[in-house]
Order: sequence, then structure tokens, then C-alpha cells
Amino acid sequence: MTERRTIYIGKKPLHAYVRAVVMAMEAGDRNLQLVARGATIGRAVDVAEVCRRRNGFIAQGLPEEIVIGEISCGSEVIPSDEGRDRTVSVLQIELDGIGEIPAKEEE
Repeated sequence: MTERRTIYIGKKPLHAYVRAVVMAMEAGDRNLQLVARGATIGRAVDVAEVCRRRNGFIAQGLPEEIVIGEISCGSEVIPSDEGRDRTVSVLQIELDGIGEIPAKEEE
């Protein structure tokens, strides 16, 4: 199995992560993994769904079909400055691009 390219989801706007998925797939990485921790888990789900539906102008640059693969949920222990460890939820979503990427229109 090939190694999946990982895109970490943070607090940037949704379209920034959709664009990151588009750019990765245009570069030839058709097998991606979205990783989100804590409060950004909802944004990762939104990114996956926007890509799957190819919804919006930015997502039009994706391959013909985006398949949401394995979704795994877990937790990580993150050390804090005060010496107390925090447990944070982690969600990983696999995305696979299938088919051709549409040609860009010249203006």
C-alpha cells in the first residue's frame, strides 16, 4: 500500500482545506488523509463532504469522483506547559480521487 499524503485540519476557513485537497490531487496524490484534533473535527467532516460532492467553485478542480474511505477515531495525549497532560480526540478520514481531473478553462 502506498503512503497517504496527510492534510492537517486546523482553524483556517473551510475553503482553504478544500483548496489544499484540490492542489494535492492535481499534483498526483490521489490518496489523502485528513487529520483533525479536538474542536476542528467538524471542519474535517465538512471538508470531506464538500470534496465528495464536488460542491462549490474550488472543488470543481477535483477528480470525477471522490470516495470517502476508512474513518478512524481515537485520542492522543498532549503534554501541556503546566505539566498536566491533556487527552484530545483525533479523527482521520481517508479520501481517494478516482477519474480524470477536468481541464482548466482558459480565459
